[in-house]
Amino acid sequence: MDRGSLLLGFILTMLAAAGGCQANRPKVASAEAPAVPVSHPLRREVTDFVDFTGRTEAVHSVDIRPRVTGYLVKMPFKEGAEVKQGDLLFVVDPRPYKAQVDQAQGQVDLYQASLKLAKTTLARDRAINSLSPGSVSKQQFDQEQAAVDEADARVKAYEKAMEFSKLSHEFTRVTSPIDGQISRYYLTLGNLVNQDQTLLTTVVSTDPMYAYFEMDEPTLLRIRRAVNAGTIKLPEHGVKLPVLMGLQGEEGFPHPGTIDFVNNQVNPTTGSILVRGVFPNPLPKVGTRLLSPGMFVRIRFPIGQAHPALLVIDRAVGSDQGLKYVYVVDAENKVQYQRVTTGALQEDGMRVIEQGLKGDEWVVSGGILQVRPRMVVRPDKVPMPTLSQPAVADTPPAESKKKSASPPVDSTKPGSPPPVEPKKSASPPE
Repeated sequence: MDRGSLLLGFILTMLAAAGGCQANRPKVASAEAPAVPVSHPLRREVTDFVDFTGRTEAVHSVDIRPRVTGYLVKMPFKEGAEVKQGDLLFVVDPRPYKAQVDQAQGQVDLYQASLKLAKTTLARDRAINSLSPGSVSKQQFDQEQAAVDEADARVKAYEKAMEFSKLSHEFTRVTSPIDGQISRYYLTLGNLVNQDQTLLTTVVSTDPMYAYFEMDEPTLLRIRRAVNAGTIKLPEHGVKLPVLMGLQGEEGFPHPGTIDFVNNQVNPTTGSILVRGVFPNPLPKVGTRLLSPGMFVRIRFPIGQAHPALLVIDRAVGSDQGLKYVYVVDAENKVQYQRVTTGALQEDGMRVIEQGLKGDEWVVSGGILQVRPRMVVRPDKVPMPTLSQPAVADTPPAESKKKSASPPVDSTKPGSPPPVEPKKSASPPE
């Protein structure tokens, strides 16, 4: 056998061995489509509403100031307590004003005596003149009548002065003009207070309580157009529009109230109009009132009557430069981008979809950050989840299966078992 034949045989043998190794290599499986939860939108009746923020304010608020000047001698109320109308709050030293009353009374008594004398003199002269006509001149009668009138006028003038003195003496007792809760002492005993100037304390009413909030101009126009179109019916005479309120840390809006005032003009600076709701604030049998003036509150204003709507879980709605969208899976299991118009967020985490969906679509209800348009997926059809009844987790099942049941062992830590070397497969025959 010549050298050419040997070289050809060697080459054929190597090619056969290489073909055998290639045939025994495992083929790489194609990537499996990820599983994503999909759901039909919910159909149910909802009531449109808008949410605002506001502040509480007392219906009545009074600055307590003295109506006379003097020194404080008594403060019988307890700071922060609830008071009734007419309760005594402060006492200004009444002695100077009592002396003025006594002085005015003395002046009244003096001129009443003068009046009595003038009347007696006039009556005596008239009697004498009737027995002996012409014994008393007409000029004398005129002077005596003028003396009676003057004394009578003095009596009336000093009676009015005495009434003013009595009123000033009464004003030394500062009482509460309303029912409510009183603030702290602004001055202590012995301080001089000035009439109609010195602020002693404040009293605010507690039940009911106002809540003021600003309604934006688009919402105002939306409500007025709906009223004009008949979709919102104004309440009958004597019935007020309902409104709901929630406090910090509370779930939802558990406090019902009514709208009792809307301002007469829109603020051109903010583009909003002032609206006021009134809410009951009763005193429970055990405890204290819940509302105080100045509290931050959340306001929910229902608009119109209940109507059917489509809803999806809020996490299924994405935002692209302010435009809202959802992902839907078509008949070929491909993800499609669907732009929608959203409405109000409901208490169970469902978002109203006003436009963009018909109701028979399969909406991706979880893991929307892991999909993209025209991506092929394996739809996991489940009911639309809510916050109260979650149907699926945000993590697709395909990814959760990839997680190992036991944590990896760190061989660098002391005391850890040595890593197990993977078994090597036998070499393919050459």
